[in-house]
Amino acid sequence: MSQLPITSKGMAKLKDELYRLQTVDRPEVIKAIEEARAHGDLSENAEFHAAKDRQNEIMNRINTLQNMIGESRVVEIKGPYTKCVFGATFTMVNLETDEERTYTLVGPHESDPQNGFLSLAAPIGRAVTGLVEGDDFFLTTPGGEEEYRIVSVS
Repeated sequence: MSQLPITSKGMAKLKDELYRLQTVDRPEVIKAIEEARAHGDLSENAEFHAAKDRQNEIMNRINTLQNMIGESRVVEIKGPYTKCVFGATFTMVNLETDEERTYTLVGPHESDPQNGFLSLAAPIGRAVTGLVEGDDFFLTTPGGEEEYRIVSVS
């Protein structure tokens, strides 16, 4: 099984969430289940059912995080960069609309496009990997093909 790249900051974020779920959230929901059980008839106890649902959500997220951590390999970011690779931040511009977007290329487990972190495995990530400042590339979107240019890489 190949390992997915992740930054040390991304790995720390996953481990922090896992720790919080295991040491804070899970004990809280166990206590809520015990309190709800003390109220008697469980078949019509909405608090009990809500707490059990929350417990399932927490356990599923714990399992997901453990899997993500297990299949990830921390890759140290070493700049400065001259081309779009893992850890590089790049700005691209739509050549038709002049809209600019800036992203940092990261692994799939820390992708957050709304906040500027784009997975290497995402369509844009795959399209820009290896490109340098001044390179043009095309993306196929639901509205058709759009042309972009790499404005900067850092």
